[in-house]
Amino acid sequence: MKKTVLTGIKPTGQIHLGNYIGAIKPALDLAIRKEYQPAYFVADYHGLTKMQQPNDFRQLTYGIAAAWLALGLDPKRAIFYRQSDVPELFELNWILSCITTKGLMNRAHAYKALVDKNVNLMKDEDTGVNIGLFTYPVLMAADILMFKTEVVPVGKDQVQHVEIARDIAESFNNYYGETFHLPEYKIQEGTSVLPGLDGRKMSKSYNNTIPIFEEPKKLQQLINKIKTDSLPPEAPKDPDTSIIFTIYKEFATPVEVEKMREAYSIGISWGEAKRQLFIVMNRFLEGPRERYKELMAHPETIDNILKDGAMEAREISKPFLNEIKRKIGITV
Repeated sequence: MKKTVLTGIKPTGQIHLGNYIGAIKPALDLAIRKEYQPAYFVADYHGLTKMQQPNDFRQLTYGIAAAWLALGLDPKRAIFYRQSDVPELFELNWILSCITTKGLMNRAHAYKALVDKNVNLMKDEDTGVNIGLFTYPVLMAADILMFKTEVVPVGKDQVQHVEIARDIAESFNNYYGETFHLPEYKIQEGTSVLPGLDGRKMSKSYNNTIPIFEEPKKLQQLINKIKTDSLPPEAPKDPDTSIIFTIYKEFATPVEVEKMREAYSIGISWGEAKRQLFIVMNRFLEGPRERYKELMAHPETIDNILKDGAMEAREISKPFLNEIKRKIGITV
């Protein structure tokens, strides 16, 4: 039996290096392994926790799907769907909400961070908190549990969501009998939380990201903005603490990585390190960049792929939801 591996990305901005290295790349690596059945999705309803213009939201949704496909996701080898095309998820979301305690939601990182920010600004602690943001982990649990997911590739900052899904699954199983698998998270060690241009976590909210489909000139400009220390060119440098090297090794060949590591130990200028980073990144992204532009110019192609994926997803979700409903006493 293959293990189901599931990953979703919400459409709140352009795909950046943090998304690729922390989530997409490890998910694609798992997708080609014979022991896994991958299920990957565009988490469009999750994106509604931050209100956006409808046209922008639609384009960002297409952008997430196009990025997955351009970077190598084969829809013939994975179930690839848009979250909003699988209505069973939202019915399960309500069922799970009714067995989830408010105390568990109070501990969710995103909610706590916003509360802390409000308190520091001397505002009411729930200013700007919508119910979607507060119960976000329940919908994420529905995403994971609906497909009996066993492996969830995540960044270190996303581990709590899998733990909450496990808590919710255990609560349901204890009350209604064995129903849900308890998912496990899988972290891409060393690259799970990628530093941004300013040294903080790479995040759209910090405006410190490197969108991966930028044109070469803009890509080089962003790489040149990466924050470095003041060590002179001839000084030895530690590659394991360097943002530049962390990104470089994700795109370079093993031989190139070893040569760069040696250059760090001997002494290399930050300008030269950034130039080498641009070379390997741009080399890798040339093909995906063109594929991405082609897909975005033909959204009907994306729609057809996602609709086919949703049909596959619903072949799993419809009968499983009926089983769940029978267990809670609803006639199907």
